[in-house]
Amino acid sequence: METMNGRPMRKLGISRRELFEKIERDALGPLPATEWEFAEWKRARVNIDYHIEVESFFYSVPHALIHAEVDVRVTERMIEIFHRGQRVGLHERRYMGARHGTAPEHMPSAHRRYAAWTPDRFRRWAATIGPHTEGLIVAVLAARRHPEQGFRTCLGLLKLYRGVEAAQAEAVSARALEIGAFNCKSVAALLAGKCRASGARDGAPATLLDHENLRGPGYYH
Repeated sequence: METMNGRPMRKLGISRRELFEKIERDALGPLPATEWEFAEWKRARVNIDYHIEVESFFYSVPHALIHAEVDVRVTERMIEIFHRGQRVGLHERRYMGARHGTAPEHMPSAHRRYAAWTPDRFRRWAATIGPHTEGLIVAVLAARRHPEQGFRTCLGLLKLYRGVEAAQAEAVSARALEIGAFNCKSVAALLAGKCRASGARDGAPATLLDHENLRGPGYYH
């Protein structure tokens, strides 16, 4: 036939360039304003702290969506959250630094109880175990920029103590406060070490023993 250089097409008597200008140009749409970006879709359930988890980082949605299932569009740069087809959250994706991305407009009123979860409820729950456990919960909440960001950890810690004797839980909490272990993984390790130590002592009074893998504050000085 011919190339785009304007040589006439044998059957049509018109060049490709002329054909493009007369027919095709007006049918073309504009190029996208942004480059195409790969996206992955996930399903997630909103936790009691009104955040969802993506790759060990947490992103807020409106607090009224606690316990709801949402769709999450994950790209290299952004996290988009949808509920029933409507976008309810947009966050810059996090790879380091603070683990929570919290939009102020997603937070509940300071005077409104929601889903029955409040810092005071966690504190009172912990106080039923003992003062050290109450202190640990208070420390977890105080360590977060917004107390709600500690709700997930508080719930996890208190669930760890289910079925554990109060004296044993208190010893673990005291040790956690001493070394600044304010997450579930660290406290679970302390509790596991405590249980092993107690079992090895054949029913001797429960006291928290130093474990070879635990480093006290003096280690760093």
